[in-house]
Order: sequence, then structure tokens, then C-alpha cells
Amino acid sequence: MHQNSLFDTSDPQHPIDDAEGGVRYLPGVFDRDWCERLFEVLWHQAEWNSQQRMMYERLVEVPRRMASYRLDRERERLPPMLEETAQRIGARLAAPFNSVGLNLYRDGRDSVAPHNDKLHDLAPRQPIAVLSLGATRRMTIRAKRAPHTQWHMELEAGSLVVMSHASQHHYDHGIPKSPGVVDPRISIALRVRHP
Repeated sequence: MHQNSLFDTSDPQHPIDDAEGGVRYLPGVFDRDWCERLFEVLWHQAEWNSQQRMMYERLVEVPRRMASYRLDRERERLPPMLEETAQRIGARLAAPFNSVGLNLYRDGRDSVAPHNDKLHDLAPRQPIAVLSLGATRRMTIRAKRAPHTQWHMELEAGSLVVMSHASQHHYDHGIPKSPGVVDPRISIALRVRHP
């Protein structure tokens, strides 16, 4: 398996290309002050919940907290700053985002297994954007086909990962456990869902 590390994340990265833009890493999209204020708002005001899933024939707790909102019909539920953040990202990417999923990684023990976004309810040719807040965590992207090339990106606060709809057919992405990380991270995943 071939691996590429993108440890110098101070510059934009474009490890995967396709007709819809592939996968891009854009550092410093939001400044430190905005990120810190947004993190505090979401930490205290998002409707965090825990979930359970079947794994290996047993029910296990998902190793992170989650919240989700529809931007097009739940404005009264939105934590402050979240709608403006989504609008700013949507304007930058020319994407009409209408859905936001939040993930709270309490420390390095929380993670998300390699996966691709389920495309049946996502609008075709529209990007998926993930804004990082808080602790830097590694995202691993892996090709589904041999030789299963992998890329590792260190996601800093204020950075944006943009993945094309098409990339979900060919690549998985995940946030592996990182025992040395003691601080929390929040990710904001923006998508364009069908009405």
C-alpha cells in the first residue's frame, strides 16, 4: 500500500483530482478568533447526542458525539454563528449547502472509521465540505481499489476539506484514534441534500 503524507498543511493541498474537483485541503479559511468563538458556541449550544450501532454482531457506542441540522428549514434550532459559517463556506465554494452535521471528538480516543458519504440523498455534482475547529486531528483518505493508496492530512483549526460527490465512489475517509491528543475537536460537515 502506497502512502503519502501531507504534514506541511500551511499550504493548500490537492491530493486527489477528478472532474468535480476531487479532494482539496484549504488551511486558514477562518481566522483563529472566529474558530475559537464558534467552537465555544457549538460546545455549549449544539444538540449533542450519542448513538449506538451494530458492529460484529453487538451493539456498540459510536466513539464521538453528533448533532445535525437542516439549514433550509430549521433556522430556529441553529446555534449562533452556524448559519453564517455555512453561508460563508457556501459562497466560497459556490454550493447551496442545506444540511450540516456536527461531530464532537472529545479527545484522541474518539474517531470515525473509514467510510464514504452515502450518496442516495445528496445532490449530484455538489461538494461536501468539512470545517475543523479545536484540536488538530489526522484525516486518512484511502483509495478503494488496489494498490489502496493513502493520504494523511493534519486538519488544523480553521481549515476546510472539500470532497467532490464523485470522490465518494472511489475513496474512503476517516479520523483514526490518536491517543496523544487530549483536546477536543469539532467538525462541521456541510452537504447539499435533496429536499
